[in-house]
Amino acid sequence: MELNPAIPLHAIDSEVLLRLGIAAVVGLLLGLDREWHGHPAGLRTHGLVCVAAATMTTSIIALYFQLDGPRMDPLRIFEATGAFVGFIGAGLIVFSRGRLRNLTTAAHMWLTAIIGIACGAGQWPLVAIGMLVSLVMVTALHFVEARWDRRHPSPSKER
Repeated sequence: MELNPAIPLHAIDSEVLLRLGIAAVVGLLLGLDREWHGHPAGLRTHGLVCVAAATMTTSIIALYFQLDGPRMDPLRIFEATGAFVGFIGAGLIVFSRGRLRNLTTAAHMWLTAIIGIACGAGQWPLVAIGMLVSLVMVTALHFVEARWDRRHPSPSKER
Protein backbone atom coordinates (compact mmCIF):
# COMPACT_ATOMS: atom_id res chain seq x y z
CA MET A 1 0.00 0.00 0.00
CA GLU A 2 1.41 3.36 -0.98
CA LEU A 3 0.49 6.31 1.23
CA ASN A 4 1.12 10.00 1.01
CA PRO A 5 4.08 11.21 3.05
CA ALA A 6 3.09 12.22 6.57
CA ILE A 7 3.54 15.79 7.74
CA PRO A 8 5.65 15.64 10.91
CA LEU A 9 4.31 17.08 14.13
CA HIS A 10 7.19 19.55 14.40
CA ALA A 11 5.93 21.11 11.14
CA ILE A 12 3.29 23.08 13.04
CA ASP A 13 3.80 26.52 11.62
CA SER A 14 2.46 29.95 12.40
CA GLU A 15 0.09 29.97 9.40
CA VAL A 16 -1.76 26.82 10.54
CA LEU A 17 -1.90 28.09 14.13
CA LEU A 18 -3.18 31.46 12.92
CA ARG A 19 -5.92 29.98 10.73
CA LEU A 20 -7.21 27.54 13.34
CA GLY A 21 -6.73 30.01 16.20
CA ILE A 22 -8.74 32.73 14.46
CA ALA A 23 -11.44 30.15 13.65
CA ALA A 24 -11.63 29.22 17.34
CA VAL A 25 -11.90 32.85 18.47
CA VAL A 26 -14.46 33.78 15.80
CA GLY A 27 -16.57 30.69 16.55
CA LEU A 28 -16.53 31.45 20.27
CA LEU A 29 -17.47 35.09 19.70
CA LEU A 30 -20.37 34.08 17.47
CA GLY A 31 -21.43 31.51 20.06
CA LEU A 32 -21.23 34.10 22.83
CA ASP A 33 -24.01 36.06 21.15
CA ARG A 34 -26.20 32.95 21.04
CA GLU A 35 -25.31 32.12 24.64
CA TRP A 36 -26.13 35.69 25.69
CA HIS A 37 -29.62 35.39 24.18
CA GLY A 38 -30.27 31.94 25.67
CA HIS A 39 -30.29 29.95 22.42
CA PRO A 40 -29.38 26.24 22.48
CA ALA A 41 -26.31 26.40 20.20
CA GLY A 42 -23.87 28.45 22.25
CA LEU A 43 -20.16 28.83 22.85
CA ARG A 44 -19.00 25.25 22.46
CA THR A 45 -21.20 24.38 19.50
CA HIS A 46 -20.22 27.45 17.47
CA GLY A 47 -16.56 27.10 18.42
CA LEU A 48 -16.42 23.44 17.45
CA VAL A 49 -18.19 23.97 14.13
CA CYS A 50 -15.93 26.89 13.18
CA VAL A 51 -12.73 24.99 14.08
CA ALA A 52 -14.00 21.89 12.27
CA ALA A 53 -14.65 23.89 9.11
CA ALA A 54 -11.21 25.53 9.29
CA THR A 55 -9.49 22.19 9.94
CA MET A 56 -11.37 20.59 7.05
CA THR A 57 -10.48 23.42 4.67
CA THR A 58 -6.81 23.35 5.68
CA SER A 59 -6.70 19.59 5.29
CA ILE A 60 -8.34 19.71 1.83
CA ILE A 61 -5.91 22.36 0.61
CA ALA A 62 -2.90 20.44 1.96
CA LEU A 63 -4.08 17.15 0.41
CA TYR A 64 -4.79 18.82 -2.91
CA PHE A 65 -1.25 20.18 -3.15
CA GLN A 66 0.34 17.03 -1.73
CA LEU A 67 -1.37 14.49 -3.99
CA ASP A 68 -1.06 15.19 -7.66
CA GLY A 69 -2.87 12.21 -9.16
CA PRO A 70 -4.77 12.89 -12.38
CA ARG A 71 -8.16 12.22 -10.82
CA MET A 72 -7.45 13.01 -7.15
CA ASP A 73 -10.23 14.98 -5.55
CA PRO A 74 -9.82 15.11 -1.72
CA LEU A 75 -13.09 17.02 -1.44
CA ARG A 76 -15.00 13.76 -2.02
CA ILE A 77 -13.64 12.36 1.25
CA PHE A 78 -15.05 15.31 3.15
CA GLU A 79 -18.37 15.31 1.32
CA ALA A 80 -18.98 11.66 2.18
CA THR A 81 -17.84 12.15 5.77
CA GLY A 82 -20.03 15.25 6.15
CA ALA A 83 -23.09 13.40 4.89
CA PHE A 84 -22.45 10.45 7.18
CA VAL A 85 -21.75 12.51 10.29
CA GLY A 86 -24.70 14.78 9.46
CA PHE A 87 -26.97 11.74 9.44
CA ILE A 88 -25.65 10.58 12.82
CA GLY A 89 -25.75 14.12 14.24
CA ALA A 90 -29.35 14.58 13.17
CA GLY A 91 -30.22 11.40 15.03
CA LEU A 92 -28.51 12.67 18.17
CA ILE A 93 -30.23 16.05 18.32
CA VAL A 94 -33.35 15.85 20.44
CA PHE A 95 -36.01 18.42 21.31
CA SER A 96 -37.47 17.46 24.66
CA ARG A 97 -39.39 19.39 27.31
CA GLY A 98 -38.86 22.68 25.53
CA ARG A 99 -35.07 22.23 25.29
CA LEU A 100 -32.82 21.33 22.40
CA ARG A 101 -30.18 18.78 23.37
CA ASN A 102 -27.00 17.25 21.92
CA LEU A 103 -26.09 20.07 19.52
CA THR A 104 -22.57 20.23 20.95
CA THR A 105 -22.26 16.45 20.70
CA ALA A 106 -23.23 16.55 17.03
CA ALA A 107 -20.73 19.36 16.35
CA HIS A 108 -18.04 17.49 18.26
CA MET A 109 -18.66 14.37 16.18
CA TRP A 110 -18.11 16.41 13.02
CA LEU A 111 -14.78 17.76 14.33
CA THR A 112 -13.79 14.26 15.44
CA ALA A 113 -14.47 12.90 11.95
CA ILE A 114 -12.32 15.63 10.39
CA ILE A 115 -9.52 14.97 12.86
CA GLY A 116 -9.82 11.30 11.87
CA ILE A 117 -9.38 12.24 8.21
CA ALA A 118 -6.31 14.29 9.15
CA CYS A 119 -4.96 11.21 10.98
CA GLY A 120 -5.49 9.10 7.89
CA ALA A 121 -3.73 11.73 5.75
CA GLY A 122 -0.83 11.94 8.20
CA GLN A 123 -1.43 15.64 8.87
CA TRP A 124 -0.11 15.50 12.43
CA PRO A 125 -0.03 19.28 13.05
CA LEU A 126 -3.77 19.49 12.23
CA VAL A 127 -4.46 16.49 14.45
CA ALA A 128 -2.60 18.02 17.40
CA ILE A 129 -4.16 21.48 17.10
CA GLY A 130 -7.66 20.12 16.41
CA MET A 131 -7.49 17.76 19.36
CA LEU A 132 -6.20 20.45 21.73
CA VAL A 133 -8.84 22.98 20.70
CA SER A 134 -11.53 20.30 20.87
CA LEU A 135 -10.60 19.28 24.40
CA VAL A 136 -10.50 22.89 25.61
CA MET A 137 -13.88 23.70 24.05
CA VAL A 138 -15.63 20.58 25.25
CA THR A 139 -14.24 20.42 28.79
CA ALA A 140 -13.20 23.90 29.93
CA LEU A 141 -16.04 25.74 28.22
CA HIS A 142 -18.56 23.36 29.76
CA PHE A 143 -17.81 24.98 33.10
CA VAL A 144 -18.03 28.48 31.60
CA GLU A 145 -21.44 27.71 30.08
CA ALA A 146 -22.70 26.19 33.33
CA ARG A 147 -21.63 29.27 35.29
CA TRP A 148 -23.19 31.54 32.63
CA ASP A 149 -26.50 29.65 32.84
CA ARG A 150 -26.64 30.15 36.61
CA ARG A 151 -25.98 33.89 36.33
CA HIS A 152 -28.13 34.63 33.25
CA PRO A 153 -31.19 32.39 33.02
CA SER A 154 -32.88 32.61 29.63
CA PRO A 155 -36.50 33.83 29.43
CA SER A 156 -37.70 30.31 28.62
CA LYS A 157 -35.96 28.91 31.74
CA GLU A 158 -37.61 31.46 34.06
CA ARG A 159 -41.13 30.25 33.38
